[in-house]
Amino acid sequence: MAEVVNMPRLSDTMEEGTVAKWYKKVGDTVQEGDILAEIETDKATMEFESFNEGTLLHIGISEGETAPVDTLLAIIGEKDEDISAHLGAVEAPATSAETTEKPAAEAPAQAMPEGVEVITMPRLSDTMEEGTVAQWLKKEGDSLEEGDILAEIETDKATMEFESFYSGTLLHIGIGTGESAPVDSVLALIGPKGADVQAALSAATAAAPATTTKEAVTPAAPPAPAPEAVAPPVAAPSPAPTPQPPQPTATNGRVIASPLAKKIAAEKGINLQMVQGTGEAGRIIKRDVENFTGAPGGVQNAAPAVERITELANSQMRKTIAKRLAASKFSAPHYYLGVEFNMDNAIAFRNQYNSLPDTKISFNDIVVKATAMALRQHPEVNARWYDDKIVQHHHMHIGVAVAVTDGLVVPVVKFADTLSLPQIGVTVKTFAQKAKDKKLTPDEMEGSTFTISNLGMFGIQEFTSIINQPNAAILSVGGIEQKPIVKEGQIDVGHTMKLTLACDHRTVDGATGAQFLQTLRGYIENPVTLLV
Repeated sequence: MAEVVNMPRLSDTMEEGTVAKWYKKVGDTVQEGDILAEIETDKATMEFESFNEGTLLHIGISEGETAPVDTLLAIIGEKDEDISAHLGAVEAPATSAETTEKPAAEAPAQAMPEGVEVITMPRLSDTMEEGTVAQWLKKEGDSLEEGDILAEIETDKATMEFESFYSGTLLHIGIGTGESAPVDSVLALIGPKGADVQAALSAATAAAPATTTKEAVTPAAPPAPAPEAVAPPVAAPSPAPTPQPPQPTATNGRVIASPLAKKIAAEKGINLQMVQGTGEAGRIIKRDVENFTGAPGGVQNAAPAVERITELANSQMRKTIAKRLAASKFSAPHYYLGVEFNMDNAIAFRNQYNSLPDTKISFNDIVVKATAMALRQHPEVNARWYDDKIVQHHHMHIGVAVAVTDGLVVPVVKFADTLSLPQIGVTVKTFAQKAKDKKLTPDEMEGSTFTISNLGMFGIQEFTSIINQPNAAILSVGGIEQKPIVKEGQIDVGHTMKLTLACDHRTVDGATGAQFLQTLRGYIENPVTLLV
């Protein structure tokens, strides 16, 4: 099946690119790793290599022409393959032979074939803007029944199973495993066996050209430019080893290798001077590095050390965390109130409570319950800012920050003030396990009115947090520390815990935040009051 290659984004500031030179022409055979063209960006002219194999069927931007990022650059597929459906998804340049010679009568049909259903990337959370297909559980050609699980979709908050609402045949997969696309992009086509897939894609494109087809919304992933740090070093002078390793083609002492080959070599710690290239003119390409087993006689081990980096693609969760926290930090005027509570009574209370059969509570459970009780008396802190009003909540839904592999999620303990300490403990533990297993549902992560972040179990004594909007405040909880304290004018050994309240000054004034902390102190330093 033909693959659309779009103008790549080769730098963080690149908005358009110019094709400086094409290394291939229409009809040429293309191998994975072959250099397609040189692209001039706002910073440099860079080689752009193919991630696909096949025949170059179409060139969308000629040499010397400039076009925005994500504009159709080329189409690669099988020889003589019909690409009219792909060209129908974009405005093809007038210079393209494929578009000028195609009779108008052969234009793709705009009517959706009977019985075909378009499945789009679903919005699985309130903040989801794009999703990643973690795994397909069905393949093209499989029969489907309503309720069958189609795929696992990674959102900004969790990985969730996505089921089919239709019966039929899986005609087309629009977003491959590991690929990301915006909400409402074409995820799949389901319909009767033998239905015209290309006509269906054309109809879907005509209905929503900006968001429907994979080709229109998912640009071909550009190769990451090789950082200067991973450029192959020059070997230090040494006696000629025996035997000599094979030498790749070089120009002026520079090893000729594709950007992807350089990247993989850097990750594996391979000296490219030791690798024999099999690409055009001896160029080192991806397969040469992947198949490299080391030069004879241990020369590879004697090569100079290579500076190494690791590049990790941002997950949907990480992207959303970055976006939301940046928006919170720069839109809400934060200020911070720090306190230190005496924890001796809380320690004795917890020990007595846990002596009961089948009962075990944590200090975090005490903090959650005490916070909910304090918010009852201070609805100004349990609030949300709008441009024209402040909404005070009279229900206490406490978000509890939980660290997971990809970042942070905030499941919500709802009506926390009405729950017992053991009930809070069970709820938090259940949420933590579901978070690690990526099984939290959107409902379990929505509706918080206040958030608690506790890093005390990691040995952190004191820290500040960014407000989890739309909340007006967040409480940062440190660890319990044994230290000298003053009791009734005498120095004694005691236990204290530091907490920091971050407030949105638009909603919570300083005196209001301080009064809330005084009420919270009363509950935590005298936890028996939580049972009244």
